[in-house]
Amino acid sequence: MQNTDLGTNYPIIQAPMNWVTNAALVAAVSNAGGLGVLGTNAGQTTVATNPDIVGERMSREIEKTKGLTDKPFGINILTPGPGQSLSESPYTMALLNAALEADIHHFIVVGVVHPETFVLIKQHHGFIIFRPLTPTIEAAQQAERLGADIIVATGRNEGGVLPDTDLDTLMILPEIIDAVTIPVFAAGGINDRWTAKAALKLGAAGIYVGTRFLVASEAPVAMATKKLIIQSKSHDTVLVSGNQRTVATPRAREFADNYFEQQDTVTSNRQISQDGGLRTAMLLGQLDHGIVTVNTGIGLIEKVEPAANIVNELIK
Repeated sequence: MQNTDLGTNYPIIQAPMNWVTNAALVAAVSNAGGLGVLGTNAGQTTVATNPDIVGERMSREIEKTKGLTDKPFGINILTPGPGQSLSESPYTMALLNAALEADIHHFIVVGVVHPETFVLIKQHHGFIIFRPLTPTIEAAQQAERLGADIIVATGRNEGGVLPDTDLDTLMILPEIIDAVTIPVFAAGGINDRWTAKAALKLGAAGIYVGTRFLVASEAPVAMATKKLIIQSKSHDTVLVSGNQRTVATPRAREFADNYFEQQDTVTSNRQISQDGGLRTAMLLGQLDHGIVTVNTGIGLIEKVEPAANIVNELIK
C-alpha cells in the first residue's frame, strides 16, 4: 500500500515519545517503510536547560538519522500554549529552527491549534501531521483550514499524555473522519495487526503507533523496562494523574494512591516529574523512580524485536 500523501511505503507513523526515540529507531522505522519521528529529546540522556543546547542536540540527531536512512523522517514540535507566541517559547523555536535548517519536511505538531506555528511550517513547505492532545471536531477543522495535511485522532487508551475526554480510539476516530476532508490517522491501543485492521476498517487512513515501538531492538528504552512491558498484562496499569497512565510498579502505585486521594492532576504530575518522570524509569531503567507510560493494550506485546518486524506485523 503506497501512501502518497505521507510519502512512505506504508501509512504508519512512529509516535515521537520524547526521550525514548533516537536516530537508530527513527531510521529503522523509516527504512522499513513507515515514518520515523524524532522526539523532542531524541538521543539524549540528560536534561538541557538552555534552548541553544536543545537546538544543537537536535541538529546532531538529525544528522545521525540522515546517515542511517535516505527515507523521509519527521520531528516532533510541541506547540506553545493558547495565547503564547513562538517568541515566548524558545525551546519550541530552537527545535523548529534545527528542523528547518536541516530541510526536514515532516512535522508532527502536538498540542493545540497554534496558527503561528502552522504558518511558519507552511512557509517552508513543510508537511504537518497534527495531533491535538484532546481531539475535537473544532480543533480538527481549524487545523485543516490552517494547512494541516494529516490529523491524528487519539483515544484515551493511548500511552503518553492522555486526552481530557474518556473516548477511546474507536469512538473518537469516526467523529474526526466525518469532520474533515484530509486523511485521519488513528492513535491509541494499536499494538498488533488486529488493532491496526480495526482502525483501518473504521476509515482511518493510517495508524500512529508509540507503545509498540518501545520494545523495538533499536529503541533506547532500558532493557529492564522493555522486559517489564513484555511481562505486563493490560490490567497491570494504573492512572497516576488525570492524564498519565503507567505500568503498575511499586513506585507507580504510590503515585496512583496519592492521586486517588488528592484528585489533583497538576500536583500529581509535578511530583512525577520531580521523581524523574519517564526519563528515569524508561530511558535509564531505574524502575523505583518515575513512570513507564504505555497504552492499554500492552498484553499484546510479547517480545523485543527489530522495528522492521513490528512494521511488517502491523501491515499484515
